[in-house]
Amino acid sequence: MSDNTPLRILKTNLGIKLKKMKPEERQPLIGVAYPIPISENFDDRAMPRPDIRDSPENLSVNIDGGPMNDQFVNATKEEEVKNDFQSARDLAHPTSNLDTLIHLLKGNIGTGILAMADAFRNAGLYLGLVCTLCLGAICTHCMHMLIGCEKELCERTSVPALDFAEVAETAFATGPERLRKFSTVFRMLVNTFLIITQIGFCCAYFVFVSQNLHDEIKYFFFDIELIWVLILMLVPMILLNWIKSLKYMMPISLLASILTTSGLGIIFYYVLQDLPNTNTVPKVASWGQLPLYFGTAVYAFEGIGVILPLENSMKSPEHMRGYVGILNTGMVIVTCLYTAVGFFGYLKYGDAATRGSITFYMGAELFASHVVRLTMALAIFLSYCLQFYVPANIIWPQLVSRFAFLQPEERQYFGEYIFRTLLVLFTFLLAVIIPDLSAVISLVGAVSSSTLALIFPPLLEMVTFYEKDFSYRTLIKDLLIMLFGICGFLVGSYTSILNILNPPENAL
Repeated sequence: MSDNTPLRILKTNLGIKLKKMKPEERQPLIGVAYPIPISENFDDRAMPRPDIRDSPENLSVNIDGGPMNDQFVNATKEEEVKNDFQSARDLAHPTSNLDTLIHLLKGNIGTGILAMADAFRNAGLYLGLVCTLCLGAICTHCMHMLIGCEKELCERTSVPALDFAEVAETAFATGPERLRKFSTVFRMLVNTFLIITQIGFCCAYFVFVSQNLHDEIKYFFFDIELIWVLILMLVPMILLNWIKSLKYMMPISLLASILTTSGLGIIFYYVLQDLPNTNTVPKVASWGQLPLYFGTAVYAFEGIGVILPLENSMKSPEHMRGYVGILNTGMVIVTCLYTAVGFFGYLKYGDAATRGSITFYMGAELFASHVVRLTMALAIFLSYCLQFYVPANIIWPQLVSRFAFLQPEERQYFGEYIFRTLLVLFTFLLAVIIPDLSAVISLVGAVSSSTLALIFPPLLEMVTFYEKDFSYRTLIKDLLIMLFGICGFLVGSYTSILNILNPPENAL
């Protein structure tokens, strides 16, 4: 009787390397192939017939269009879909769940949370409350969409991980036929907006730290020009950003998180004392101010650029999602903090909240106000390297691939340090040119944060899942989020640019 069992495909794409045997090490397929010496008592009649289907000599080759190919594809389709290619990641320094949560909190809680009182001033007390909660939910959902697209595309292309730009490129490259020619264009677009966003964050961090240090030096010691404070910060900032691994940034992020928590605790303690009646501030601001609210609020939810690098660096990436996953846990904390700082900060200081940080409004006669300024300045200073991580890891590999003189390993080692130094210098120059923190935050949020957080994720979801479980309800939801992001981008950018060119008298 012939054996008609189909040949089993040997999987070699899961990180298992087949060792190539020397000719003298090869064993016959039929016959005795035991690696131990055969004794006189050995009964070869009890030895079962070896299954030649398991032999590397009979590895089946998958040829498109052949009749056996369809059989193999159908037989292994479910197993291939279920295969988690993300588990095959080869990480030198994987991050734990706690590491990732700390990085996520620090990636979102920066200068934006301190500017939420200014954001509420541009929206009104109650409208700002509702809009901030809704915006937090939308941004979190967009992060889930981005991670979902990455997981689907990793399974589709059998790769362990993709970054934001690679998700965009792969989605279009494997999407509808008419859109495939735009894959490279969207990869470049995503990288461009990521660089603009993160460089804008770094510039805002420079401005925030320098302004707080300037006020403290002026109060306790002597008057000094803001430019000299920026120069004093430059060398420590350069040295801090020579750290290349997220794993080694974890202690810095942990310290920054502790400082931020302490600073926010002191802020809440004083802000919640002697609160005025809610009737003292407008419930809804004028419509002309809402674009400035949008830019500042979207800027505050600044974690879209680091979500995939964090997920790709995790030891257990499956813990990122889920109802009580790291992403939801972190973003609920972030949204509640944003809403509380904005609501009570605006209620406390009213229309005086114009400088882009709540630390500027606390009276100089309070000793705690000086502690808060120094604490938050140090926390934001230490958080700079996490925001710097994204543009540095986008630009540097592109430079190495394009310029042959950078490809030797020794030149790459020293060249990357020089590159990082120059990139820090670039953000320093931007901070010198635009020292208005509120204007920087609103412009960066409207131009690039809205594009990355609200426009690209729903677009990528539509392109990725257009043939798989994609309902009209999902289509309408994605189109509405995109429309909201586009409107915020256009109106917010226009208003922010006007605000920079014609700053209000009380902006500084």
